[in-house]
Amino acid sequence: MPRSTFLIAYVVAIALALGIQWLLGSVSGIVFLALCGLFYLVRHQRHHQQTLKWSAQPTAAPPPDLGSYDEIVTPIYKYVRSRQNEYVALRELTNNVLSAAQALPAAAVTLDKSFQIEWCNAQSQRLLDLLYEKDKGYNIFNIIRLPEFFDYAQSRQWSRPLRTRREIGGQVCSLQFQLTQHSNEGYLLLCQDITQLEKLQTTQRDFVANVSHEIRTPLTVLIGFLETLRDLPHEALTKEQRKQYEELMHEQAQRMLAIVADLLTLSTLESTEIVDGTIVQLAPIIDKAAVQAQSISRESHAFEFSVDPALAVVGQMNELSSAVTNLLTNAVRYTPEGGKITIRWDRNDHGEAIFSVTDTGLGIEKKDIPRITERFYRVDKSRSRASGGTGLGLAITKHIVIRHNAKLVVDSEINKGSTFKIVFPAEAVVYEQRDNSAETAEVAGA
Repeated sequence: MPRSTFLIAYVVAIALALGIQWLLGSVSGIVFLALCGLFYLVRHQRHHQQTLKWSAQPTAAPPPDLGSYDEIVTPIYKYVRSRQNEYVALRELTNNVLSAAQALPAAAVTLDKSFQIEWCNAQSQRLLDLLYEKDKGYNIFNIIRLPEFFDYAQSRQWSRPLRTRREIGGQVCSLQFQLTQHSNEGYLLLCQDITQLEKLQTTQRDFVANVSHEIRTPLTVLIGFLETLRDLPHEALTKEQRKQYEELMHEQAQRMLAIVADLLTLSTLESTEIVDGTIVQLAPIIDKAAVQAQSISRESHAFEFSVDPALAVVGQMNELSSAVTNLLTNAVRYTPEGGKITIRWDRNDHGEAIFSVTDTGLGIEKKDIPRITERFYRVDKSRSRASGGTGLGLAITKHIVIRHNAKLVVDSEINKGSTFKIVFPAEAVVYEQRDNSAETAEVAGA
């Protein structure tokens, strides 16, 4: 109890003892005082025991009555509760920070001032072969044995990241290291896999260079003819020569227009999402594309068709028409005269619909097959330009195939020909049973 309360109780007890002594006489007043003292001692001992018991678990609420110990216990309890709330908040913040660090796509490693490992996230195992339980306390240079990384770390010049290569899972990957001092006693190491980023940057640079080259070539031809026509006297050229120049200029202008049109098509395919498709009958599209291919062939190739007219897919008609036309015209352009081109449209045993174009042309080397769908990539650059290709047809076809959740499969062998297949998933296939079965016709020299 508070000191003032204790003094009041003490005075009252003495007054009562004097009153009892005056009324009863003998030693009654002294006995009363002794009993009051005994009661106080018992009560004080009980408060002391309760306080000792509470002190073993100070985060729990103290008993409601601790007598004179209340003045000590109450501020201690308030302080402990405040620190406990701060600890809980700090623990939640730490867990959130660690969860965020674990979710990083980069490897994150904290180091002490001697570059000893203090902590690392899960991504560190894949990129740096680090395990927190196994490698904690080890020097980072004993694990990342790259001389350029050691020099970078010791230089303390960390304003720019270090880019280097390291073998990961049997493949050489490009890694970017960035060191930062996060406190007076520690450093943070971030390591990112930038292999795909470098590929994209290379592709972008190649694309800009290729576009510049592809446009510059016909422009150079155009400018050359225009300068010739401008500088030479009118009578210096015959009508036949002038007509030939004009036709060549028109051809180069058409070539530039085709490149620009294909680039716009690619841009549209990449920047828009496919809307809900409709049921597309591919047989009429194949017939129309075949007429165009035969026109380019000029009766120099044999065409064989095996087309199921009842087979359809869900998709975009214009896009599918572009993909079919690209594959057919490519087959004509890359198949020597007298070669054969086979077009098939049917289903396999898994219910997938397959459109395939097989030629007996030049073929493609295995190393080139993964790259033939890149923009402006040509296996035979001189032949591609001579045949009128823009170098964008297969890139457009690949994007259309992806937008239809289909697959583009290429099989080829040098000097034996190639087969290009578009495989549509079974869920996109629509089959209308008809009386007429698929017909096979062979057209030679048409």
